[in-house]
Amino acid sequence: MKPSTVMNAIFYGLITFAVVVVLFGIFRSKENITRPGPETVRQVAAASPLVSPEPFFNFGNVSMAAGKVSYRFRIRNTGESAITITKIYTSCMCTVATLITLAGTKGPFGMPGHGANPGIFESIAPGGAAQVEVVFDPAAHGPAGIGPTDRIVTIRTNETPPLELRFAAMVKP
Repeated sequence: MKPSTVMNAIFYGLITFAVVVVLFGIFRSKENITRPGPETVRQVAAASPLVSPEPFFNFGNVSMAAGKVSYRFRIRNTGESAITITKIYTSCMCTVATLITLAGTKGPFGMPGHGANPGIFESIAPGGAAQVEVVFDPAAHGPAGIGPTDRIVTIRTNETPPLELRFAAMVKP
């Protein structure tokens, strides 16, 4: 055999081997994507009996010059036993939340690490309701805060998971 023929045979043999390895790798990777492993299986937490019929509110266009805006979210205990609200906090210092029950109001509560945010320990009876008044200050961030805004108010209870109330706004000068 000529040396060039041997070199061509080796070259094409290596190319064929490389193609087979790549195709095998692609096949194996697709197999792993379609078949979940134990690390991709999630446990679904039981839903909390504390619910809001409208957990999202959109303020729409909000003017920094016009000042603070507020909205009252309704919450209800759909469970068969009392729920204790232990903590309320917000995702940003521009937002505060106040719990309003028949017994009175508690708050306002803000972002953790920005002032006192004590525990609440307010009980809501089965079938009972309350409100969470959210106050948003569109001027809190100054000119850097212009544009779309999305914030969260988290309500922690003796149940899991916490209830999250969300709002959005388009901040204008």
